[in-house]
Amino acid sequence: MNLSRRAFARAAGAGAAAAVFAPLISVKPLFAVPPPAVKGDIRLSANENPYGPSPAALDAMRDAFAKAWRYPDESQDALAGAIAKSHSVAHDQVLLGDGSSEILKVAAAAFTGPSRKLVMAAPTFEAIGAAAKITGADVVNVPLDASYGHDVAAMGAVAGAGLIYICNPNNPTGSITPRASLRGMLASVPSTTAVLVDEAYFHYASSADYESVIPLIASRPNLIVARTFSKIYGMAGLRCGYAISSHETIKQLAAQQAWDSINIMAIAAAQASLGDTQHVVEGRKRNAATKADVVASLKKLGYEIIPSETNFIMINVRRDVRPMLAAMHTHGVHVGRLFPALPQHMRVTIGKPDQMQAFVKAFGEVVGA
Repeated sequence: MNLSRRAFARAAGAGAAAAVFAPLISVKPLFAVPPPAVKGDIRLSANENPYGPSPAALDAMRDAFAKAWRYPDESQDALAGAIAKSHSVAHDQVLLGDGSSEILKVAAAAFTGPSRKLVMAAPTFEAIGAAAKITGADVVNVPLDASYGHDVAAMGAVAGAGLIYICNPNNPTGSITPRASLRGMLASVPSTTAVLVDEAYFHYASSADYESVIPLIASRPNLIVARTFSKIYGMAGLRCGYAISSHETIKQLAAQQAWDSINIMAIAAAQASLGDTQHVVEGRKRNAATKADVVASLKKLGYEIIPSETNFIMINVRRDVRPMLAAMHTHGVHVGRLFPALPQHMRVTIGKPDQMQAFVKAFGEVVGA
């Protein structure tokens, strides 16, 4: 949502939030009932949560307008304290960021340079690679393994690494790196190499072979974990994320950060979101049900999908994906960009059921043509 005062008032006023965020009682199969026509282009390209922030977050943002004249220092401290409490870490082990993208940028600034390489997967989220190149660092891209997990043995073996970046679950594949593999790498990496595990999609992961590595920080001061409010919390347009690490590592990250980089609306929404656990539960349930229906429909068309633990899927289209991206656009459906390491795969965000029915229809027409 675009948070101008006028647009915000329309979105949050007179029952709008209740209508948009009605409690989830049941999720019908994707094609059980013909959905209403979808108006305008459908954006399934950025892994956003189509249901948006929770009602509590909308209320908190409305109330925060009265504090817009103040710098956000006290509010930042309160949010950092709430995050620390939720993860059972000390207050000084939390660094807030302008989305987790800022966390990635300051990590590259702190731990890479001409003599300190960045090691990352191919494909994965590219932002940190661009940030490391600015520091003059060599960027080493290590292909994912046969299961689309990070090849942690190869990544850990790169000499001269200042920072190893692991997105788990991974963007754009939606796949996970199993807990045993990740634990083994973290135990073997030298303390002079920082490891950043990006857990942006943590809340969507349900595999028994997946775990957050936040509890391991206590014994590994070189480990950094990034989280965001952009995904399950529906705050991609507000920009709020955070890092958790040891006190000394957080100090190194903070030294690279601008003062007051997070606005007070985002801070208020984030703090309210932490308390609305039901919104997370419902978001996960909606995503899982709609994703299952889409995957079943695509398999009926004869296409395979990388097993996804996120709010998006990666489809093997068995041909150069670039013409298909353009063709989907002409059908009014925007899907993910080209990922050069997987040139025959299309990434698609899971939207609302009516949006996904429109996607499957457009996809069928494109591949049929």
